[in-house]
Amino acid sequence: MIDPKFDHAFRAQVNRVLNSGQSNSLVLSGNVHDLFYLPGKNEGDNGEYVSLTEYLASKWSGREDIMPIIYEPNRQIRFQNDADKKKMRDAWVAAKSGMDSNTLAIQQLLATTDMDRKKLEEPGAVFDRTMTMSVERPALALQLLRAFCQTPVNFIDSKDKKEKPCRLIVIIEWADMILPEAEISRLSETDRLRLSICQDWFSDPSFAHGRNAVLMLTESVSLMNSRVTTLPQVLTIEIPSPDETARRHFIEWFEATKVTGVLPVYSTKDALAEATMALNSQKLSQLLKGALHDKVPVAPKDVVVQIDDYIQSQLRKGTVEFKQPIHSIADVVGCRKQKDLWENELYARLISTGKDAITGIGVAGPIGGGKSFFFEAVAAALGMPVLVLKNIRSQWFGQTDVILEKLYRILISLPKVMILVDEADTVFGGVGPNVHDTERRLTGTIQGWMSDPRLRGKVVWLLMSARFHLLSPDMRRPGRLGIIIPMDDPIGADFDDFVELTLHPVKHLIPNREGEEWGKIQAALKGYSAGAFQLLKGELDALIIRKKDATLEEVLGLIHDQLPADIETTRRYQLLQAYMNTTRRSLLPNPEHADRDREAWTKELRVLEAQGVTGY
Repeated sequence: MIDPKFDHAFRAQVNRVLNSGQSNSLVLSGNVHDLFYLPGKNEGDNGEYVSLTEYLASKWSGREDIMPIIYEPNRQIRFQNDADKKKMRDAWVAAKSGMDSNTLAIQQLLATTDMDRKKLEEPGAVFDRTMTMSVERPALALQLLRAFCQTPVNFIDSKDKKEKPCRLIVIIEWADMILPEAEISRLSETDRLRLSICQDWFSDPSFAHGRNAVLMLTESVSLMNSRVTTLPQVLTIEIPSPDETARRHFIEWFEATKVTGVLPVYSTKDALAEATMALNSQKLSQLLKGALHDKVPVAPKDVVVQIDDYIQSQLRKGTVEFKQPIHSIADVVGCRKQKDLWENELYARLISTGKDAITGIGVAGPIGGGKSFFFEAVAAALGMPVLVLKNIRSQWFGQTDVILEKLYRILISLPKVMILVDEADTVFGGVGPNVHDTERRLTGTIQGWMSDPRLRGKVVWLLMSARFHLLSPDMRRPGRLGIIIPMDDPIGADFDDFVELTLHPVKHLIPNREGEEWGKIQAALKGYSAGAFQLLKGELDALIIRKKDATLEEVLGLIHDQLPADIETTRRYQLLQAYMNTTRRSLLPNPEHADRDREAWTKELRVLEAQGVTGY
């Protein structure tokens, strides 16, 4: 059943800021293009979901002491009803002529000359003409709205019948189009004029400390000109994506108003509300309408597609990928130490949302070591969504900040998510003086998120890199990465597991792990990485398809024919750096001799660096 008293939490925050006098200039950013619940006026009315502008204006329009005024670029300034518009026009006339509308009407009747009549008609005519002209002139519209806020508008209180001042609340849609972010030298003369009007308007003490207010709507604060958004008089309030409660309310409303019979979902409404994390009401509506039209219940795969589509639409294409891995820990070969750590500690800490929740995991190791495969399996075992961060830098001015702002909003809306960053050293740069401002700001922002209490227990950062030492020291420090794990080449029993898996296409030629044949294979595959084993298995599959009666000698010949790429020195350097950054002794090859080994690795790294090896 629909809860008619349901309301959005941000409205209370807006009211508190306005009523307390903290600010009369607000920027509402975030999920501003979504649908918001407006209760019905009569009992039994299910209400409706409307735009943010209509939601706010309708909430205030029922009060006689508040007058909402709406401005959208390329549309005339709108009032909620004709009575409000007339009240504003009369106040304008009174302010310009020094008399109210009734007195003015009498004076017009008593006027004896055309000159007197024209003079008396001018204030009202100017109001109507300016309203019409402002449609195609945003700067004029802003001047007019500022003039409205400077015009005393009164109402008769229905309780004590006394005249009292009315509060004007101006709602400006698409504020980023009116006040775009750019260097001042790159703004056009018209853009600079609009910027100047707003700076003067919001900085005017009579406005800043008065009753009237301005609400500017934008999807991202970074899209708006910082000369306005950074004014001390201006406050920003985030409009969040709907949480699970809000999504459940929308689903119930949709069922009550749009569906005849049973809502077409694969499970319960609660399950759908939980599964559609990150979706706003608009996308949820599209999902349900599609199922209703096709007469097919919403399936989990439909939800995944819709979430991925929504995230891609919010961010620049190619920035992130919404992923749900399908392979499990059981599919991972070898990695005994990593699996033990997973079973004994990581699983409990990764699913936790309390004090024991782990913030991030670093995974270091040479290229082809199986880092991505293992930890995608970890994500699948956890059952949490995975966002793969790819390229969040933009070549366009200010766009990286916009992407970060939207990404943060998505993260906050998810109950639990893993951020997987492969080759993290290329995604994030440094923070030093020689680093580009955008790159430095990006890295600093991500580092701040990793320490953000709001994201602790909600977001797990998984940073993987073959060149882990190139990540910012601030990003690698304890508190941001709870543990750094090495993924080295298989040795010992792990090596035998890889050999057995690789030989699966020709397992009939090697009966067990103890015979002479097995020893020959082991010797031939010595030093293979996880990636090399995978490549060889594909070659053996192809051999058996071509020749089903292949012999052991032919298999050994095929293995002997494999010539590894000339990257062993680079891989060795990457492996040593992985060991040097590992934060658990138990994960190193010889835990009891870890200190001695680290000294030896340091010397070997210096030798390699002296030879020009850098890990690339």
